[in-house]
Amino acid sequence: MAGKRREKIDDRDVTGLKYFDKLAPLLKRLREEGCQRDRAGNRQLHYDQYCLLILLSLFNPVITSLRGLQQAGELEKVQKKLGCPRVSLGSLSEAATVFDPERLKEIIAELGGQLQPLARDPRLRDVPGALTAVDGTLLSALPRLMQASCLKQATGSGLIKWRLHAHFEVDRYVPTRIDVTPNGGGEHDERAVLERTIEADRTYVMDRGYAKFALFNRIVAAGSSYVCRLRDNSVYEVIESRPLTDADRALNVQSDQIVVLGQTSKAGARPDHALRLITVQTSPHTSRGKYRGGSTGPGSDGILRIATNLLDVPAEIIALIFLYRWTIEIFFRWLKHVLGCRHLLSHSQRGIEIQIYCAIIACLLISLWTGRKPTLRTYEMICHYFTGLASEEEVLAHLARLKAHDAAPTKQ
Repeated sequence: MAGKRREKIDDRDVTGLKYFDKLAPLLKRLREEGCQRDRAGNRQLHYDQYCLLILLSLFNPVITSLRGLQQAGELEKVQKKLGCPRVSLGSLSEAATVFDPERLKEIIAELGGQLQPLARDPRLRDVPGALTAVDGTLLSALPRLMQASCLKQATGSGLIKWRLHAHFEVDRYVPTRIDVTPNGGGEHDERAVLERTIEADRTYVMDRGYAKFALFNRIVAAGSSYVCRLRDNSVYEVIESRPLTDADRALNVQSDQIVVLGQTSKAGARPDHALRLITVQTSPHTSRGKYRGGSTGPGSDGILRIATNLLDVPAEIIALIFLYRWTIEIFFRWLKHVLGCRHLLSHSQRGIEIQIYCAIIACLLISLWTGRKPTLRTYEMICHYFTGLASEEEVLAHLARLKAHDAAPTKQ
């Protein structure tokens, strides 16, 4: 039975557009992007306008498809406030192939530079560089009929999968970089992507999928550090065992050792720097797939083996740093389930990158508007405002309650 058709979007569904006033000048630099081949000067939808429409969809749950975005672009209020012309579905589809997503990275960097750290855990004050969690997640997109037909013949599947490779800055609670690649190995492998994007003055926090000696060496050579979980079957030789403190034991640290990883002395087969291995007791588990109980990867034997080149940071702090890796998992959930990036507006790599980068800009805007990390309740309140259900006074009252809660002393 067909689902009920959604009512057409009208002006009453869209408010709060004044909050884009400060963003529009930042995006203005993109105006001529993609116009090089338009020698006749017929382009009506420009890059900055396309981005503003996508950002509008991210803050307005009424818009869930490209057709919904096209309907919103027909509204007089949207056209006047965002400076967007009336556009066709064809123009919106073409935009995803014409515009360069790389240009949005400079906008992200500029907004990120305005965002102050929300509050580093005081226990991590001596950790060098920006604490950066790194991980990847999959997006599955139903491609065009022709692509699906060809792919199904080759693989038996009608889905194209894309992987997002994210760098998430823990202190500011925002992603600083996301790369989009087809899912697969080789140059698209998560470790290969990270090797190409390493920066100085960071402490990278990674799960065992990133455990690769050559990657460890590159991170250290770039002037950064790492905290990375190893596989349960990792082979190593203990060089020195360090004594544990009561604080270490309180976080279930079992051992703190200087080790040599790997089995051979072949060049590149072992880390070329002193390496520390910290083991932490945890609950053993078996990973299971979503369907038929299949495994999605290796389970855990109940011992976390954490490798790091931070030799002078207490073992308890290394264990705490790894706990912060979960912030990127929370962000991925926020990105796909809250910001709506499970509903892809394009099925091309460029189009997906533009949507993802606009989602990062949305996260930055929420943090800049509210002065705190984005939460589900705050996002919902902003969406209520953009759809006319909440007044500006009610949004400000919501933020005031959050700030009062943050300022309240905690019970010891």
